[in-house]
Amino acid sequence: MAHGRRQTFEIEGARHGSPIPMGARIDNIVFSSGIQGTDPATGNRPESGEEEVRFAFLNMLEFLHVAGVTTDDVVRLTIHLGDASLRDAINVEWLKLFPDPDDRPARHALNLKLNGDMRVQLEVFAVAKS
Repeated sequence: MAHGRRQTFEIEGARHGSPIPMGARIDNIVFSSGIQGTDPATGNRPESGEEEVRFAFLNMLEFLHVAGVTTDDVVRLTIHLGDASLRDAINVEWLKLFPDPDDRPARHALNLKLNGDMRVQLEVFAVAKS
C-alpha cells in the first residue's frame, strides 16, 4: 500500500489514548502533537510536577530523534501549562537544551486546563536541514 507525503511518528511510553500520532513530517517540516510528561518506562505521569516537566522534555527529545531532527532544527516550542507554578521547572529544562541566548527557538507558554491531571504538554515545530 502506497503512502502519501506525510510520515507519522510515535514514541513508546508516550502514546495518545486517541487515534492521534505523536507527530508528523512532510518533506523537511516536522510538527508534534501534544507531548505529555509521562514516564516512558511505565506510561504513567509521575507524582511530581517537576518530574512531569522533565519527562515531557525527554519525550520531546525522543520525538525529535524519531522524526529525524535535532534541537538545532527546532523553530518553536509551545508549552501548555496546567500548573503555572511549573514555569521555573520549564526554564531549567529549556536552558539545558538551549543555553545560548543568541541561538534559541521561539517559545510561547499558555496557562490552561489540560485533560485529566496533566500539568504540562509540549508542542514542537522543527525544520530539518534540506
